[in-house]
Amino acid sequence: MALEASEFAVAGPGGALAGEVIGDGPPVVLLHGITATRRYVLHGSKALARAGFHQVTYDARGHGRSEPAPPGAGYSYEELVADLEAVIDAHVGERPFVLGGHSMGAHTAVAYAIENAHHLAGLVVIGPAYMGFVDDEALAGWDRLADGLEQGGVDGFMEAYDHGLDPAWRDTVLRFTRERIAEHRNPQAVARALREVPRSKPFESMSELEFVDVPSLVVGSRDEGDPGHPYAVAAAYAESLPGASLVTEDEGASPLAWQGGRLSRAIADFCESAPVRSQTDD
Repeated sequence: MALEASEFAVAGPGGALAGEVIGDGPPVVLLHGITATRRYVLHGSKALARAGFHQVTYDARGHGRSEPAPPGAGYSYEELVADLEAVIDAHVGERPFVLGGHSMGAHTAVAYAIENAHHLAGLVVIGPAYMGFVDDEALAGWDRLADGLEQGGVDGFMEAYDHGLDPAWRDTVLRFTRERIAEHRNPQAVARALREVPRSKPFESMSELEFVDVPSLVVGSRDEGDPGHPYAVAAAYAESLPGASLVTEDEGASPLAWQGGRLSRAIADFCESAPVRSQTDD
């Protein structure tokens, strides 16, 4: 029988969050990065669900089909974690589960894990970029993207985005970036998130990761294909998280974070490992 996803809507503290579940078994909650949607964690792959896991994904506030932040609220990591908690309450409950995310989603997952490691069977960190401080020099780039999206929609964003891309990857990056930007119902909300998320701190110091005592998998990408998520940062997370393992793509291949099937299998293998299974089988 073919696996079919079921859509849901959860009333988060900042508005309705649109998501979907697929598969049966131990729960795995996955969070996407900024300007993406729930589709762009595993890129449509069903391999994780086919491997026997209950996959939960949702669009972050202001992204995809989820509602934008209401008046008086915004796009800080504290608020993103509160949204995550609402989804966990609705679709995981008290069961130990595996939590993972890419980029913004990775930082949200780590922020949750620092305070709630006892709820987790495992943590998957894909393409982290935050190193315990706000990079003031990078903020101008985020603001340029926000300006482009606000003033010119998808075309304006793409014009702002097309700077300094590796020629070997440029066409691929521009194609899937345009596809994901076009999926948002509230592009002005995404533009606001582009300004606010990079100015927010998911945690204060990398040293806090030392207290996340759960099995962890860190997925890094080589810098040629994905310089926005430096391999050195992923390596630093793997070194800071107790007992973490680090995986990446083969040299010359597209970033592992872009390969939905292979990424799904890497997460499934991690979820099948004895330390994780000992929690989810209880």
